[in-house]
Amino acid sequence: MRVLGISGSLRGGSHNLRLLRAAAALLPPEAELVEFSELKAIPAFDEDDESAPALSVMRWRESVRNADALLFATPEYNSSIPGALKNAIDWASRPAATAALRNKPVAVIGASTGMFGAVWAQAELRKTLAAAGARVLDRELPVGDAANAFNPDGTLVEHDQVLALGEILAELRAEAAARVAA
Repeated sequence: MRVLGISGSLRGGSHNLRLLRAAAALLPPEAELVEFSELKAIPAFDEDDESAPALSVMRWRESVRNADALLFATPEYNSSIPGALKNAIDWASRPAATAALRNKPVAVIGASTGMFGAVWAQAELRKTLAAAGARVLDRELPVGDAANAFNPDGTLVEHDQVLALGEILAELRAEAAARVAA
């Protein structure tokens, strides 16, 4: 099973990238998390460009299509999701009938340096993904105080967060398997 991991942060040392890597370590051997690292290259959505999208948009859509499931890790910017992430979702939601996100199993998690762990951004992202046609898990994983939330080996410090992340991943894999079976 192939899970595409998307960090909403463009920063190389992103806490959300660390969170995706902590998730990857919890996946069973028959599943792999592949990081999407080209978010920054996706141009602003413009309906005039839909008929001939940029190569980066085509690679993004293909990455989404080739994944069995998606795992988004988002920071919170101004009580919402980062613009680059929203932009990528807009591209993957069009055209609606053949959209890469259509019926794709998706989970959303998030980390922030604040104490709330990107809770609002996670809610906004789940809403946006559902509107785009994805099958979104109604779960969240808020990782607050992200600068201190990870052990030196990249695992999460809080045992409850490790358990919750494992449960989210199991549910996401089950949704992906059900989609394949259907």
